[in-house]
Amino acid sequence: MIAVFLVLAGLLGAVAVSVGAYAAHGMAPAFPEQAIAWAETGSRYQMVHAVAVFGTALALTLAGGRAARALLGASGVLFAIGAVLFPGALYGLAFLDVPAFGAVAPFGGGSLILGWVVLAVAGLLFRRS
Repeated sequence: MIAVFLVLAGLLGAVAVSVGAYAAHGMAPAFPEQAIAWAETGSRYQMVHAVAVFGTALALTLAGGRAARALLGASGVLFAIGAVLFPGALYGLAFLDVPAFGAVAPFGGGSLILGWVVLAVAGLLFRRS
């Protein structure tokens, strides 16, 4: 699970930087301001949660209790799902101008929020190995 989280963190971070750079330096001639704003917001949320997935991998190396490890794993999965769905929905709105992508964003956002709540519960149960 740790290796999977590290790979996901790297990929999510790479996409976030790429989209953020494009939003900052290349989108203006071809896209409206709202599309640029969606891409920037998606990039920002994706980067923060790439770091959260990475942090979850690190925490898993330290956790000794089964319950905390299970909750840390669930938190990492929720972060990863949310870091694909929420920014992906915003990227779909920005680059494809398909309004239906807006319906996906709340599922991604909900996953991110739930990931943070599960992480907090894991912290309550955390024991060092």
